Amino acid sequence: MKSLYVFYNNIGLVVIASLIFFSCEDYYDTNNNPITYGETYFPIDLTTDKPIYQPGEPVQFNLAKEIDFKNGEVKVRYSHLGTVLSEELLVGKEWTWNPPQEDYKGYLVDLYRVVDGKEDVLESIAIDVSSDWTRFPRYGFLSSYGTLSNQVIQKNIANLARYRINGVQFYDWMYDHHKPLAGSVSTPLQTWPDLIGRTNTFASVEGYINALHEKGMKAMFYNLCFGALDNALSDGVNEEWYIFKDDNHEEKDNHHLDAPFRSSIYLLNPANIGWQEYISKRHKDVYDVFNFDGYHIDQLGGRGTVYDYNGQVVELDKTYGSFVNKMKELNPDKYHVMNAVNQFGQKESIAQSEVDFLYTEVWDPNTSYEQLASIILDNQRLSNNEKNVVLAAYMNYDISNSFGYINAPGVLLTNSVIFAFGGAHIELGEHYLSNEYFPNENLQMRTSLSLEMVTYYDFLTAYENLLRDGGEFKTFNVSSTDGKMSISNWPASKGEVATIGKEMNNKEIIHLINFTDANSMDWGDKKGLQIEPKEITDANVNIQVKSTPKKIWLASPNYRKGVATELDFTSNGNSVLVTIPYLKYWDMIVVEY
Repeated sequence: MKSLYVFYNNIGLVVIASLIFFSCEDYYDTNNNPITYGETYFPIDLTTDKPIYQPGEPVQFNLAKEIDFKNGEVKVRYSHLGTVLSEELLVGKEWTWNPPQEDYKGYLVDLYRVVDGKEDVLESIAIDVSSDWTRFPRYGFLSSYGTLSNQVIQKNIANLARYRINGVQFYDWMYDHHKPLAGSVSTPLQTWPDLIGRTNTFASVEGYINALHEKGMKAMFYNLCFGALDNALSDGVNEEWYIFKDDNHEEKDNHHLDAPFRSSIYLLNPANIGWQEYISKRHKDVYDVFNFDGYHIDQLGGRGTVYDYNGQVVELDKTYGSFVNKMKELNPDKYHVMNAVNQFGQKESIAQSEVDFLYTEVWDPNTSYEQLASIILDNQRLSNNEKNVVLAAYMNYDISNSFGYINAPGVLLTNSVIFAFGGAHIELGEHYLSNEYFPNENLQMRTSLSLEMVTYYDFLTAYENLLRDGGEFKTFNVSSTDGKMSISNWPASKGEVATIGKEMNNKEIIHLINFTDANSMDWGDKKGLQIEPKEITDANVNIQVKSTPKKIWLASPNYRKGVATELDFTSNGNSVLVTIPYLKYWDMIVVEY
Protein backbone atom coordinates (compact mmCIF):
# COMPACT_ATOMS: atom_id res chain seq x y z
CA MET A 1 0.00 0.00 0.00
CA LYS A 2 1.17 3.51 -0.80
CA SER A 3 1.03 4.48 2.83
CA LEU A 4 0.06 1.57 4.99
CA TYR A 5 -2.51 2.50 7.62
CA VAL A 6 -2.17 6.20 6.75
CA PHE A 7 -5.93 6.59 7.03
CA TYR A 8 -5.94 5.57 10.66
CA ASN A 9 -2.73 7.41 11.35
CA ASN A 10 -4.33 10.63 10.16
CA ILE A 11 -7.61 10.49 12.02
CA GLY A 12 -6.77 8.30 14.99
CA LEU A 13 -8.03 4.85 15.86
CA VAL A 14 -11.60 4.19 14.91
CA VAL A 15 -12.93 1.23 16.82
CA ILE A 16 -14.21 -1.48 14.54
CA ALA A 17 -17.06 -2.70 16.67
CA SER A 18 -19.06 -4.84 14.28
CA LEU A 19 -18.94 -6.94 11.18
CA ILE A 20 -21.12 -5.39 8.49
CA PHE A 21 -22.34 -7.25 5.42
CA PHE A 22 -22.60 -5.26 2.17
CA SER A 23 -26.38 -4.92 2.18
CA CYS A 24 -27.66 -8.06 3.80
CA GLU A 25 -30.79 -8.13 5.88
CA ASP A 26 -29.01 -9.27 9.02
CA TYR A 27 -25.94 -7.58 10.48
CA TYR A 28 -24.23 -8.93 13.57
CA ASP A 29 -22.08 -7.47 16.31
CA THR A 30 -19.12 -9.31 17.77
CA ASN A 31 -21.50 -11.31 20.01
CA ASN A 32 -23.54 -12.33 16.94
CA ASN A 33 -26.52 -10.20 17.96
CA PRO A 34 -28.47 -8.70 15.04
CA ILE A 35 -27.96 -4.97 14.54
CA THR A 36 -29.40 -2.49 12.08
CA TYR A 37 -27.43 -0.27 9.74
CA GLY A 38 -29.40 1.89 7.37
CA GLU A 39 -30.88 0.31 4.28
CA THR A 40 -30.62 -3.44 4.71
CA TYR A 41 -31.80 -5.80 2.02
CA PHE A 42 -30.17 -8.17 -0.44
CA PRO A 43 -33.11 -9.45 -2.50
CA ILE A 44 -31.31 -11.76 -4.92
CA ASP A 45 -33.39 -14.86 -5.55
CA LEU A 46 -31.31 -16.85 -8.05
CA THR A 47 -28.03 -18.35 -6.84
CA THR A 48 -25.63 -21.14 -7.72
CA ASP A 49 -23.56 -23.36 -5.47
CA LYS A 50 -20.27 -21.79 -6.65
CA PRO A 51 -18.95 -18.72 -8.49
CA ILE A 52 -16.46 -20.77 -10.58
CA TYR A 53 -16.55 -24.31 -11.93
CA GLN A 54 -14.06 -26.84 -13.21
CA PRO A 55 -14.67 -28.14 -16.76
CA GLY A 56 -17.19 -30.98 -16.55
CA GLU A 57 -18.52 -29.89 -13.16
CA PRO A 58 -22.32 -29.51 -12.93
CA VAL A 59 -23.91 -26.22 -11.83
CA GLN A 60 -26.51 -26.34 -9.09
CA PHE A 61 -29.14 -23.57 -9.25
CA ASN A 62 -31.41 -22.45 -6.46
CA LEU A 63 -34.36 -20.05 -6.32
CA ALA A 64 -35.04 -18.55 -2.91
CA LYS A 65 -38.78 -18.51 -3.57
CA GLU A 66 -41.27 -19.92 -6.01
CA ILE A 67 -41.94 -18.02 -9.23
CA ASP A 68 -45.52 -16.86 -9.78
CA PHE A 69 -46.72 -18.59 -12.98
CA LYS A 70 -50.02 -16.67 -13.23
CA ASN A 71 -48.55 -14.45 -15.93
CA GLY A 72 -47.29 -17.33 -18.03
CA GLU A 73 -44.70 -20.09 -18.06
CA VAL A 74 -41.07 -19.27 -17.25
CA LYS A 75 -38.15 -20.54 -19.28
CA VAL A 76 -34.50 -21.01 -18.35
CA ARG A 77 -32.16 -19.84 -21.11
CA TYR A 78 -28.45 -20.73 -21.31
CA SER A 79 -26.29 -18.42 -23.48
CA HIS A 80 -22.67 -17.85 -24.45
CA LEU A 81 -21.68 -14.47 -25.91
CA GLY A 82 -25.15 -13.69 -27.19
CA THR A 83 -25.79 -17.13 -28.66
CA VAL A 84 -28.49 -19.26 -27.05
CA LEU A 85 -27.20 -22.76 -26.31
CA SER A 86 -30.45 -24.23 -25.00
CA GLU A 87 -33.70 -23.46 -23.21
CA GLU A 88 -35.98 -25.39 -20.89
CA LEU A 89 -39.10 -24.79 -18.84
CA LEU A 90 -38.61 -23.84 -15.22
CA VAL A 91 -40.32 -26.51 -13.15
CA GLY A 92 -39.02 -26.01 -9.61
CA LYS A 93 -36.78 -24.09 -7.25
CA GLU A 94 -33.70 -26.28 -7.78
CA TRP A 95 -32.15 -27.72 -10.92
CA THR A 96 -28.81 -28.69 -12.47
CA TRP A 97 -27.06 -27.69 -15.69
CA ASN A 98 -24.03 -29.27 -17.30
CA PRO A 99 -22.14 -26.52 -19.18
CA PRO A 100 -20.01 -27.33 -22.22
CA GLN A 101 -16.71 -28.83 -21.08
CA GLU A 102 -14.52 -26.17 -22.71
CA ASP A 103 -12.16 -24.44 -20.31
CA TYR A 104 -12.14 -20.68 -19.65
CA LYS A 105 -15.63 -19.83 -20.85
CA GLY A 106 -18.29 -17.50 -19.46
CA TYR A 107 -22.05 -18.06 -19.72
CA LEU A 108 -25.22 -16.16 -18.84
CA VAL A 109 -28.28 -17.97 -17.56
CA ASP A 110 -31.57 -16.12 -17.30
CA LEU A 111 -35.18 -16.74 -16.39
CA TYR A 112 -37.71 -15.10 -18.67
CA ARG A 113 -41.27 -15.26 -19.89
CA VAL A 114 -43.13 -13.67 -22.76
CA VAL A 115 -45.81 -11.14 -21.81
CA ASP A 116 -47.88 -9.49 -24.57
CA GLY A 117 -45.35 -10.64 -27.13
CA LYS A 118 -42.34 -9.16 -25.27
CA GLU A 119 -39.70 -10.88 -23.21
CA ASP A 120 -39.70 -10.12 -19.49
CA VAL A 121 -36.34 -11.08 -17.96
CA LEU A 122 -36.92 -12.00 -14.31
CA GLU A 123 -33.47 -13.03 -13.10
CA SER A 124 -30.03 -13.75 -14.50
CA ILE A 125 -26.74 -15.15 -13.25
CA ALA A 126 -23.31 -15.75 -14.77
CA ILE A 127 -21.37 -18.99 -14.88
CA ASP A 128 -17.57 -19.15 -15.15
CA VAL A 129 -16.04 -22.46 -16.24
CA SER A 130 -12.33 -22.04 -15.59
CA SER A 131 -9.79 -24.51 -14.23
CA ASP A 132 -7.60 -21.65 -12.95
CA TRP A 133 -9.19 -18.62 -11.25
CA THR A 134 -6.28 -16.32 -12.18
CA ARG A 135 -7.20 -16.45 -15.87
CA PHE A 136 -10.16 -14.18 -15.08
CA PRO A 137 -9.52 -12.96 -11.52
CA ARG A 138 -12.43 -11.32 -9.71
CA TYR A 139 -10.78 -10.36 -6.45
CA GLY A 140 -12.47 -9.64 -3.13
CA PHE A 141 -11.20 -9.20 0.41
CA LEU A 142 -11.72 -10.02 4.07
CA SER A 143 -10.53 -7.80 6.90
CA SER A 144 -11.94 -8.84 10.31
CA TYR A 145 -11.26 -12.13 12.10
CA GLY A 146 -12.67 -11.70 15.59
CA THR A 147 -14.95 -14.21 17.22
CA LEU A 148 -17.39 -14.95 14.40
CA SER A 149 -20.14 -17.53 14.26
CA ASN A 150 -20.23 -20.00 11.41
CA GLN A 151 -23.46 -18.29 10.32
CA VAL A 152 -21.63 -14.99 9.82
CA ILE A 153 -18.73 -16.62 7.99
CA GLN A 154 -20.98 -18.62 5.66
CA LYS A 155 -23.17 -15.62 4.88
CA ASN A 156 -20.21 -13.37 4.09
CA ILE A 157 -18.72 -15.94 1.71
CA ALA A 158 -22.10 -16.66 0.12
CA ASN A 159 -22.45 -12.95 -0.62
CA LEU A 160 -18.99 -12.78 -2.19
CA ALA A 161 -19.80 -15.86 -4.24
CA ARG A 162 -22.99 -14.25 -5.54
CA TYR A 163 -20.88 -11.37 -6.76
CA ARG A 164 -18.92 -14.07 -8.65
CA ILE A 165 -15.76 -13.30 -6.64
CA ASN A 166 -13.33 -16.18 -7.18
CA GLY A 167 -10.31 -15.14 -5.07
CA VAL A 168 -10.12 -13.38 -1.71
CA GLN A 169 -7.31 -11.39 -0.09
CA PHE A 170 -7.03 -11.87 3.70
CA TYR A 171 -5.97 -8.38 4.76
CA ASP A 172 -4.22 -8.00 8.16
CA TRP A 173 -4.96 -11.53 9.25
CA MET A 174 -1.40 -12.04 10.54
CA TYR A 175 0.55 -11.49 13.75
CA ASP A 176 3.92 -9.81 13.06
CA HIS A 177 4.90 -9.03 9.47
CA HIS A 178 8.19 -10.90 9.86
CA LYS A 179 6.44 -13.70 11.78
CA PRO A 180 2.89 -13.86 10.42
CA LEU A 181 1.95 -17.09 12.20
CA ALA A 182 1.24 -16.54 15.88
CA GLY A 183 2.73 -19.33 17.95
CA SER A 184 4.32 -22.32 16.23
CA VAL A 185 3.33 -24.94 13.69
CA SER A 186 2.91 -27.50 16.47
CA THR A 187 1.12 -25.06 18.79
CA PRO A 188 -0.46 -22.16 16.90
CA LEU A 189 -2.09 -19.53 19.06
CA GLN A 190 -5.87 -19.41 19.04
CA THR A 191 -5.96 -15.60 19.30
CA TRP A 192 -3.41 -12.90 18.54
CA PRO A 193 -3.28 -9.11 18.09
CA ASP A 194 -2.82 -7.65 14.64
CA LEU A 195 -0.64 -4.59 14.11
CA ILE A 196 -3.27 -2.13 15.34
CA GLY A 197 -4.24 -4.33 18.29
CA ARG A 198 -7.44 -5.94 17.03
CA THR A 199 -7.88 -9.53 18.18
CA ASN A 200 -7.76 -12.12 15.39
CA THR A 201 -8.87 -15.68 16.01
CA PHE A 202 -7.62 -18.96 14.58
CA ALA A 203 -11.18 -20.25 14.24
CA SER A 204 -12.34 -17.34 12.08
CA VAL A 205 -9.32 -17.43 9.74
CA GLU A 206 -9.64 -21.19 9.32
CA GLY A 207 -13.42 -20.95 9.04
CA TYR A 208 -13.18 -18.41 6.22
CA ILE A 209 -10.63 -20.52 4.31
CA ASN A 210 -12.83 -23.61 4.58
CA ALA A 211 -15.95 -21.70 3.53
CA LEU A 212 -14.14 -20.34 0.45
CA HIS A 213 -12.87 -23.76 -0.57
CA GLU A 214 -16.34 -25.25 -0.29
CA LYS A 215 -17.37 -22.85 -3.06
CA GLY A 216 -14.30 -23.36 -5.26
CA MET A 217 -12.85 -19.95 -4.29
CA LYS A 218 -9.22 -19.26 -3.38
CA ALA A 219 -7.75 -17.74 -0.21
CA MET A 220 -4.70 -15.44 -0.48
CA PHE A 221 -2.85 -14.35 2.67
CA TYR A 222 -1.64 -10.75 2.78
CA ASN A 223 1.82 -9.65 3.86
CA LEU A 224 4.42 -7.06 2.93
CA CYS A 225 7.46 -8.24 0.98
CA PHE A 226 9.84 -6.43 3.32
CA GLY A 227 8.30 -5.68 6.71
CA ALA A 228 9.57 -6.36 10.23
CA LEU A 229 8.48 -5.05 13.61
CA ASP A 230 10.74 -3.78 16.38
CA ASN A 231 11.01 -7.25 17.95
CA ALA A 232 12.42 -8.83 14.77
CA LEU A 233 15.99 -9.25 16.05
CA SER A 234 14.84 -11.64 18.75
CA ASP A 235 12.98 -13.61 16.07
CA GLY A 236 16.12 -14.08 13.98
CA VAL A 237 15.97 -11.19 11.50
CA ASN A 238 19.53 -10.15 10.66
CA GLU A 239 20.50 -6.47 10.88
CA GLU A 240 22.36 -6.76 7.57
CA TRP A 241 19.14 -7.55 5.66
CA TYR A 242 17.52 -4.11 6.16
CA ILE A 243 17.50 -1.07 3.93
CA PHE A 244 18.69 2.24 5.34
CA LYS A 245 18.19 5.95 4.78
CA ASP A 246 21.93 6.52 4.92
CA ASP A 247 24.98 4.73 3.52
CA ASN A 248 26.43 4.06 6.99
CA HIS A 249 23.52 1.79 8.09
CA GLU A 250 22.70 4.07 11.02
CA GLU A 251 18.99 4.68 10.30
CA LYS A 252 16.71 1.91 9.07
CA ASP A 253 14.06 2.94 6.59
CA ASN A 254 10.70 2.55 8.29
CA HIS A 255 7.04 3.33 8.04
CA HIS A 256 6.53 5.20 11.29
CA LEU A 257 3.42 4.32 13.29
CA ASP A 258 2.39 5.71 16.68
CA ALA A 259 0.22 4.05 19.33
CA PRO A 260 -2.14 2.22 19.27
CA PHE A 261 -0.02 0.41 16.68
CA ARG A 262 2.23 -2.15 18.30
CA SER A 263 5.27 -1.08 16.31
CA SER A 264 6.48 0.88 13.33
CA ILE A 265 7.30 -1.22 10.26
CA TYR A 266 11.00 -1.49 9.41
CA LEU A 267 11.92 -2.31 5.84
CA LEU A 268 14.23 -4.98 4.48
CA ASN A 269 15.87 -5.48 1.11
CA PRO A 270 13.49 -7.66 -0.94
CA ALA A 271 16.42 -8.91 -3.05
CA ASN A 272 18.52 -9.99 -0.06
CA ILE A 273 18.86 -13.77 -0.21
CA GLY A 274 19.01 -14.13 3.58
CA TRP A 275 15.74 -12.23 3.99
CA GLN A 276 14.08 -14.16 1.16
CA GLU A 277 14.97 -17.49 2.76
CA TYR A 278 13.95 -16.29 6.22
CA ILE A 279 10.50 -15.02 5.24
CA SER A 280 9.91 -18.07 3.04
CA LYS A 281 10.39 -20.30 6.08
CA ARG A 282 7.94 -18.14 8.03
CA HIS A 283 5.44 -18.45 5.20
CA LYS A 284 5.96 -22.22 5.11
CA ASP A 285 4.86 -22.19 8.75
CA VAL A 286 1.70 -20.39 7.62
CA TYR A 287 1.02 -22.95 4.89
CA ASP A 288 1.66 -25.81 7.33
CA VAL A 289 -1.11 -24.51 9.61
CA PHE A 290 -3.58 -22.76 7.29
CA ASN A 291 -4.66 -24.05 3.90
CA PHE A 292 -4.06 -20.76 2.10
CA ASP A 293 -3.79 -20.93 -1.69
CA GLY A 294 -1.19 -18.21 -2.12
CA TYR A 295 0.50 -15.01 -1.11
CA HIS A 296 -0.70 -11.46 -1.82
CA ILE A 297 2.52 -9.45 -1.71
CA ASP A 298 2.41 -5.78 -0.75
CA GLN A 299 4.92 -2.92 -0.88
CA LEU A 300 4.91 0.80 -0.01
CA GLY A 301 5.72 2.52 -3.30
CA GLY A 302 8.75 4.76 -3.84
CA ARG A 303 10.96 5.30 -0.77
CA GLY A 304 13.44 7.81 -2.16
CA THR A 305 17.12 6.87 -2.08
CA VAL A 306 17.78 3.90 0.19
CA TYR A 307 20.89 1.81 0.85
CA ASP A 308 21.77 -1.71 1.84
CA TYR A 309 23.94 -2.52 4.88
CA ASN A 310 27.11 -2.10 2.81
CA GLY A 311 26.18 1.38 1.62
CA GLN A 312 25.11 0.42 -1.88
CA VAL A 313 22.04 2.12 -3.35
CA VAL A 314 19.05 -0.25 -3.53
CA GLU A 315 16.79 0.29 -6.52
CA LEU A 316 13.65 -1.06 -4.92
CA ASP A 317 11.60 -1.14 -8.12
CA LYS A 318 14.06 -3.65 -9.55
CA THR A 319 14.15 -5.93 -6.50
CA TYR A 320 10.57 -7.12 -6.51
CA GLY A 321 10.89 -9.58 -9.39
CA SER A 322 13.65 -11.40 -7.55
CA PHE A 323 11.50 -11.62 -4.44
CA VAL A 324 8.42 -12.89 -6.29
CA ASN A 325 10.39 -15.49 -8.21
CA LYS A 326 12.01 -16.79 -5.03
CA MET A 327 8.62 -17.11 -3.37
CA LYS A 328 7.33 -19.04 -6.39
CA GLU A 329 10.43 -21.23 -6.53
CA LEU A 330 10.00 -22.27 -2.92
CA ASN A 331 6.20 -22.67 -3.16
CA PRO A 332 5.55 -23.61 -6.79
CA ASP A 333 2.05 -24.91 -6.11
CA LYS A 334 0.89 -21.59 -4.63
CA TYR A 335 -0.44 -18.46 -6.34
CA HIS A 336 1.41 -15.15 -6.12
CA VAL A 337 0.32 -11.61 -6.89
CA MET A 338 2.09 -8.35 -6.04
CA ASN A 339 0.77 -4.86 -5.59
CA ALA A 340 2.43 -2.32 -7.90
CA VAL A 341 1.67 0.88 -5.98
CA ASN A 342 0.81 3.42 -8.68
CA GLN A 343 2.78 1.13 -11.03
CA PHE A 344 5.97 1.34 -8.93
CA GLY A 345 8.09 -1.62 -9.99
CA GLN A 346 5.56 -2.98 -12.45
CA LYS A 347 7.54 -2.26 -15.60
CA GLU A 348 10.95 -2.75 -13.98
CA SER A 349 10.39 -6.21 -12.49
CA ILE A 350 6.91 -7.26 -11.32
CA ALA A 351 5.13 -7.77 -14.65
CA GLN A 352 7.86 -10.09 -15.91
CA SER A 353 8.00 -12.09 -12.68
CA GLU A 354 6.08 -15.20 -11.67
CA VAL A 355 2.97 -13.31 -10.54
CA ASP A 356 -0.29 -14.90 -11.70
CA PHE A 357 -2.01 -11.61 -12.56
CA LEU A 358 -1.13 -7.93 -12.34
CA TYR A 359 -2.43 -5.80 -9.49
CA THR A 360 -2.12 -2.02 -9.24
CA GLU A 361 -3.16 0.25 -6.37
CA VAL A 362 -4.05 3.54 -8.06
CA TRP A 363 -3.20 6.91 -6.50
CA ASP A 364 -2.79 10.54 -7.51
CA PRO A 365 -1.79 11.86 -9.99
CA ASN A 366 -3.64 9.09 -11.87
CA THR A 367 -7.03 10.70 -11.28
CA SER A 368 -8.80 10.74 -14.64
CA TYR A 369 -10.77 7.99 -16.34
CA GLU A 370 -8.21 8.15 -19.15
CA GLN A 371 -5.32 7.54 -16.73
CA LEU A 372 -7.21 4.70 -15.05
CA ALA A 373 -7.72 2.98 -18.41
CA SER A 374 -4.10 3.62 -19.37
CA ILE A 375 -2.89 1.64 -16.35
CA ILE A 376 -4.92 -1.36 -17.50
CA LEU A 377 -3.63 -1.02 -21.07
CA ASP A 378 -0.03 -0.63 -19.85
CA ASN A 379 -0.31 -3.76 -17.73
CA GLN A 380 -1.77 -5.74 -20.61
CA ARG A 381 1.10 -4.58 -22.82
CA LEU A 382 3.75 -5.35 -20.18
CA SER A 383 2.49 -8.92 -19.91
CA ASN A 384 1.88 -9.37 -23.65
CA ASN A 385 -1.81 -9.84 -22.81
CA GLU A 386 -0.94 -13.01 -20.93
CA LYS A 387 -1.95 -11.76 -17.48
CA ASN A 388 -5.17 -10.08 -16.52
CA VAL A 389 -5.43 -6.98 -14.36
CA VAL A 390 -7.00 -6.07 -11.00
CA LEU A 391 -7.08 -2.49 -9.72
CA ALA A 392 -7.31 -1.31 -6.13
CA ALA A 393 -9.01 2.00 -6.88
CA TYR A 394 -10.65 3.55 -3.83
CA MET A 395 -13.94 5.38 -4.38
CA ASN A 396 -15.18 8.39 -2.38
CA TYR A 397 -11.83 8.51 -0.58
CA ASP A 398 -12.18 12.01 0.89
CA ILE A 399 -15.37 11.12 2.75
CA SER A 400 -14.33 7.61 3.82
CA ASN A 401 -13.62 8.84 7.36
CA SER A 402 -17.32 9.68 7.77
CA PHE A 403 -20.26 7.32 8.04
CA GLY A 404 -22.67 7.17 5.12
CA TYR A 405 -23.26 5.58 1.75
CA ILE A 406 -21.02 5.11 -1.24
CA ASN A 407 -22.09 7.24 -4.23
CA ALA A 408 -23.52 4.86 -6.81
CA PRO A 409 -22.97 6.91 -10.00
CA GLY A 410 -19.25 7.25 -9.27
CA VAL A 411 -18.84 3.52 -8.66
CA LEU A 412 -20.83 2.47 -11.72
CA LEU A 413 -19.06 4.85 -14.10
CA THR A 414 -15.66 3.76 -12.81
CA ASN A 415 -16.53 0.07 -13.05
CA SER A 416 -17.87 0.62 -16.55
CA VAL A 417 -14.46 1.96 -17.59
CA ILE A 418 -12.44 -0.70 -15.74
CA PHE A 419 -14.54 -3.58 -17.04
CA ALA A 420 -14.76 -2.29 -20.63
CA PHE A 421 -10.97 -2.15 -20.78
CA GLY A 422 -10.68 -5.69 -19.42
CA GLY A 423 -9.79 -5.05 -15.79
CA ALA A 424 -11.39 -5.97 -12.49
CA HIS A 425 -11.83 -3.87 -9.33
CA ILE A 426 -11.14 -5.07 -5.80
CA GLU A 427 -13.93 -3.40 -3.83
CA LEU A 428 -16.15 -6.07 -2.26
CA GLY A 429 -15.58 -7.74 1.08
CA GLU A 430 -17.56 -7.84 4.31
CA HIS A 431 -18.31 -4.23 3.32
CA TYR A 432 -17.48 -1.85 0.49
CA LEU A 433 -13.80 -0.82 0.20
CA SER A 434 -13.26 2.94 0.18
CA ASN A 435 -9.67 3.36 1.37
CA GLU A 436 -6.41 1.49 1.84
CA TYR A 437 -7.17 0.39 5.41
CA PHE A 438 -9.42 -2.48 4.48
CA PRO A 439 -11.24 -2.84 7.85
CA ASN A 440 -12.70 0.65 7.40
CA GLU A 441 -16.41 0.09 6.83
CA ASN A 442 -17.76 3.63 7.05
CA LEU A 443 -19.30 3.83 3.59
CA GLN A 444 -21.91 1.19 2.84
CA MET A 445 -23.77 0.30 -0.35
CA ARG A 446 -27.45 1.04 -0.57
CA THR A 447 -29.70 -1.78 -1.69
CA SER A 448 -30.04 -0.32 -5.17
CA LEU A 449 -26.26 -0.24 -5.67
CA SER A 450 -25.88 -3.76 -4.27
CA LEU A 451 -28.30 -5.05 -6.89
CA GLU A 452 -26.62 -3.16 -9.71
CA MET A 453 -23.23 -4.47 -8.61
CA VAL A 454 -24.51 -8.04 -8.78
CA THR A 455 -25.47 -7.46 -12.41
CA TYR A 456 -22.14 -5.74 -13.15
CA TYR A 457 -20.17 -8.70 -11.81
CA ASP A 458 -22.45 -11.13 -13.65
CA PHE A 459 -21.75 -9.12 -16.80
CA LEU A 460 -17.99 -9.17 -16.22
CA THR A 461 -18.18 -12.94 -15.78
CA ALA A 462 -20.63 -13.87 -18.52
CA TYR A 463 -18.80 -11.83 -21.18
CA GLU A 464 -15.25 -12.49 -19.93
CA ASN A 465 -14.29 -13.93 -23.33
CA LEU A 466 -14.99 -10.58 -24.96
CA LEU A 467 -13.83 -8.32 -22.14
CA ARG A 468 -10.73 -10.11 -20.82
CA ASP A 469 -9.64 -12.76 -23.31
CA GLY A 470 -7.39 -10.94 -25.75
CA GLY A 471 -8.24 -8.84 -28.77
CA GLU A 472 -6.80 -5.58 -30.06
CA PHE A 473 -8.17 -2.17 -29.12
CA LYS A 474 -8.93 0.07 -32.08
CA THR A 475 -10.89 3.20 -32.97
CA PHE A 476 -14.30 3.08 -34.64
CA ASN A 477 -16.14 5.88 -36.36
CA VAL A 478 -19.47 6.03 -34.51
CA SER A 479 -21.88 8.92 -34.95
CA SER A 480 -25.39 9.89 -33.90
CA THR A 481 -27.93 10.32 -36.69
CA ASP A 482 -30.78 11.71 -34.59
CA GLY A 483 -28.97 13.99 -32.12
CA LYS A 484 -29.93 11.93 -29.05
CA MET A 485 -26.31 11.57 -28.01
CA SER A 486 -23.03 13.33 -28.66
CA ILE A 487 -20.40 10.69 -29.39
CA SER A 488 -16.61 10.91 -29.27
CA ASN A 489 -13.78 8.40 -29.31
CA TRP A 490 -11.85 7.55 -26.17
CA PRO A 491 -10.40 9.32 -24.18
CA ALA A 492 -13.66 10.31 -22.58
CA SER A 493 -14.89 13.89 -22.58
CA LYS A 494 -17.37 15.47 -20.20
CA GLY A 495 -20.77 15.81 -21.86
CA GLU A 496 -20.10 13.03 -24.39
CA VAL A 497 -20.77 9.35 -24.88
CA ALA A 498 -17.31 7.78 -25.19
CA THR A 499 -16.65 4.87 -27.56
CA ILE A 500 -14.03 2.18 -26.93
CA GLY A 501 -13.40 -0.29 -29.73
CA LYS A 502 -11.82 -3.73 -29.88
CA GLU A 503 -11.47 -6.41 -32.55
CA MET A 504 -11.09 -10.11 -31.85
CA ASN A 505 -11.67 -13.25 -33.88
CA ASN A 506 -14.69 -12.60 -36.10
CA LYS A 507 -16.11 -9.83 -33.94
CA GLU A 508 -15.85 -6.08 -33.58
CA ILE A 509 -16.82 -4.69 -30.17
CA ILE A 510 -17.87 -1.12 -29.47
CA HIS A 511 -18.40 0.05 -25.90
CA LEU A 512 -20.51 3.12 -25.20
CA ILE A 513 -19.90 4.80 -21.83
CA ASN A 514 -22.20 7.66 -20.95
CA PHE A 515 -20.46 10.79 -19.61
CA THR A 516 -23.20 13.07 -20.93
CA ASP A 517 -24.19 14.30 -17.48
CA ALA A 518 -20.89 13.76 -15.66
CA ASN A 519 -19.83 16.68 -13.46
CA SER A 520 -16.25 15.42 -13.18
CA MET A 521 -13.88 13.25 -15.19
CA ASP A 522 -12.03 12.06 -12.08
CA TRP A 523 -12.73 8.37 -11.60
CA GLY A 524 -12.36 8.42 -7.79
CA ASP A 525 -15.39 10.68 -7.18
CA LYS A 526 -13.53 11.58 -3.99
CA LYS A 527 -16.32 13.56 -2.35
CA GLY A 528 -19.17 11.38 -3.66
CA LEU A 529 -20.66 14.02 -5.96
CA GLN A 530 -20.76 12.30 -9.35
CA ILE A 531 -24.19 12.64 -11.01
CA GLU A 532 -26.41 9.80 -12.19
CA PRO A 533 -26.68 9.93 -15.99
CA LYS A 534 -30.05 10.35 -17.67
CA GLU A 535 -31.29 7.42 -19.69
CA ILE A 536 -30.97 7.59 -23.46
CA THR A 537 -33.51 5.49 -25.37
CA ASP A 538 -34.03 4.50 -29.01
CA ALA A 539 -31.00 6.41 -30.26
CA ASN A 540 -29.97 5.92 -33.89
CA VAL A 541 -26.24 5.59 -34.55
CA ASN A 542 -24.09 4.91 -37.56
CA ILE A 543 -21.05 2.65 -37.20
CA GLN A 544 -18.26 2.22 -39.73
CA VAL A 545 -17.41 -1.49 -39.85
CA LYS A 546 -15.06 -3.61 -41.93
CA SER A 547 -17.71 -5.41 -44.03
CA THR A 548 -21.36 -6.43 -44.04
CA PRO A 549 -22.16 -8.00 -40.63
CA LYS A 550 -23.84 -11.33 -40.08
CA LYS A 551 -25.35 -10.23 -36.78
CA ILE A 552 -25.28 -7.24 -34.38
CA TRP A 553 -26.28 -7.49 -30.74
CA LEU A 554 -26.15 -5.37 -27.62
CA ALA A 555 -25.68 -6.25 -23.96
CA SER A 556 -25.47 -4.03 -20.90
CA PRO A 557 -25.35 -4.50 -17.14
CA ASN A 558 -27.98 -1.73 -17.02
CA TYR A 559 -30.45 -3.33 -19.44
CA ARG A 560 -32.39 -6.62 -19.31
CA LYS A 561 -30.12 -7.91 -16.54
CA GLY A 562 -27.26 -8.29 -19.01
CA VAL A 563 -29.12 -10.53 -21.47
CA ALA A 564 -28.08 -9.95 -25.09
CA THR A 565 -30.52 -8.19 -27.43
CA GLU A 566 -30.17 -8.71 -31.17
CA LEU A 567 -30.37 -5.43 -33.10
CA ASP A 568 -31.92 -4.88 -36.50
CA PHE A 569 -29.59 -2.99 -38.81
CA THR A 570 -29.35 -1.58 -42.28
CA SER A 571 -26.05 -1.90 -44.12
CA ASN A 572 -24.59 0.29 -46.83
CA GLY A 573 -21.09 -0.81 -47.73
CA ASN A 574 -18.94 -0.39 -44.59
CA SER A 575 -21.62 1.60 -42.81
CA VAL A 576 -24.36 0.17 -40.59
CA LEU A 577 -27.27 1.97 -38.97
CA VAL A 578 -28.64 0.59 -35.71
CA THR A 579 -31.00 1.78 -33.00
CA ILE A 580 -29.65 1.63 -29.44
CA PRO A 581 -32.68 0.71 -27.30
CA TYR A 582 -31.25 1.90 -23.98
CA LEU A 583 -28.09 3.49 -22.60
CA LYS A 584 -27.55 4.57 -19.03
CA TYR A 585 -23.96 3.95 -17.95
CA TRP A 586 -22.51 1.35 -20.31
CA ASP A 587 -23.55 -0.59 -23.42
CA MET A 588 -21.54 -3.16 -25.35
CA ILE A 589 -22.32 -3.56 -29.05
CA VAL A 590 -20.98 -6.68 -30.77
CA VAL A 591 -20.74 -6.89 -34.55
CA GLU A 592 -20.31 -10.47 -35.82
CA TYR A 593 -19.07 -11.54 -39.25
